[in-house]
Amino acid sequence: DLTVQKGEIHAIMGPNGNGKSTLLQTIMGHPAYTVSQGSIMLNGEDVLAMEVDERSRKGLFLAMQYPQEIAGVTNSDFLRAAINARLEKNISLFKFIKAMEGNISKLKMKEDLSHRFVNDSFSGGEKKRNEILQMLMLNPEFAMLDEIDSGLDVDAIKLVSEAIHELKEKTDLGLLIVSHYERFFTMIKPT
Repeated sequence: DLTVQKGEIHAIMGPNGNGKSTLLQTIMGHPAYTVSQGSIMLNGEDVLAMEVDERSRKGLFLAMQYPQEIAGVTNSDFLRAAINARLEKNISLFKFIKAMEGNISKLKMKEDLSHRFVNDSFSGGEKKRNEILQMLMLNPEFAMLDEIDSGLDVDAIKLVSEAIHELKEKTDLGLLIVSHYERFFTMIKPT
């Protein structure tokens, strides 16, 4: 059993191949995994009865260990569509651009990021910071970060950990974080 409350950070560490990523992907609804017993609940609702998009709209977020490239879809189009799918009324273009530019700056990413295709020709570190950008923009209730620190240099790890803490403090975000690096957890400070 595992219970993650709002505002808590839970760390999962362990050797490769023990199911850490599988756990996170299963919670998010990856079709390759079937839950044969037990339950996953979010605010009293059965997550297993929800489709993946519904899980996201209810406030779950997964930053993937290996983010996929989506050629032909810009970061801004992707994020605006994802945000609008979670709102009753679409976000205004002005508010979206202001938030996107502010978060790109906070993560010290390239200014043209919003016009680039999602993760297309990105370095490993850019892909991981793009996952954090998506988390900041979507403002989930509960985030699962799968080795978000791998592929990042020390400065980028610091930026990412600061962004995570800022969002957590602002929104009471619950976090489940998988990492192999103790140094990352000294910055994140799990509950």
